[in-house]
Amino acid sequence: MTTVALEVVPITNGSFAENSYLVFDPGHAETILVDPGEEGARLLAEADRRNRRISAIWLTHAHIDHVQGVAEVRAATGAPIHLHPGDRELYDRLPEQGRRLGLHLEKPPPPDHRLTHRQHLRIGAGDFEVRHVPGHSPGHVCFVGEGVVLGGDVLFEGSIGRTDLPGGDYDTLIASIRRELLSLPDDTIVYPGHGQSTTIGRERTSNPFLTRHQP
Repeated sequence: MTTVALEVVPITNGSFAENSYLVFDPGHAETILVDPGEEGARLLAEADRRNRRISAIWLTHAHIDHVQGVAEVRAATGAPIHLHPGDRELYDRLPEQGRRLGLHLEKPPPPDHRLTHRQHLRIGAGDFEVRHVPGHSPGHVCFVGEGVVLGGDVLFEGSIGRTDLPGGDYDTLIASIRRELLSLPDDTIVYPGHGQSTTIGRERTSNPFLTRHQP
């Protein structure tokens, strides 16, 4: 099998210090924007600076810090929006999410594509598998590529996603991580929604939320 060297560019932005990602195969024009957060204009500028055309928006989940920039990016690029239906209600309630924080936000444009568990998505010559990993939110997904995971708010360095928000469940999240992520090779890089990258092996052996749940 030919190894495809995808580039993953983290862009930490907004008051939540959320990680958005530009993901692309340098040999192809398509560029994926994962989880456009608060600073949509900054994300667009970074893509322009790299001479990349945003061709799709992939959402790991629909909490405000991961979708606040969707409308701006969609308006500027026309890129189709991909979301798991389990988070559609949360996505449509973005204005309500904003009001809780004193923000006035419009309802975002409807998703164009429904993500499904084990679905495959292409980026140039690369391939990502969609894995449904609920627990932080009902429709949370991770995008699993060759040696990488675009993980959203499921697994962090030494921690896991919150489960005290509506739709969250601690036991469901732990089971999801064990089933869908700890089954990956130890050297798989995890690109999370907040903080720095880590690896599956590091979290398998040292993450206190996981070591206390050894089977």
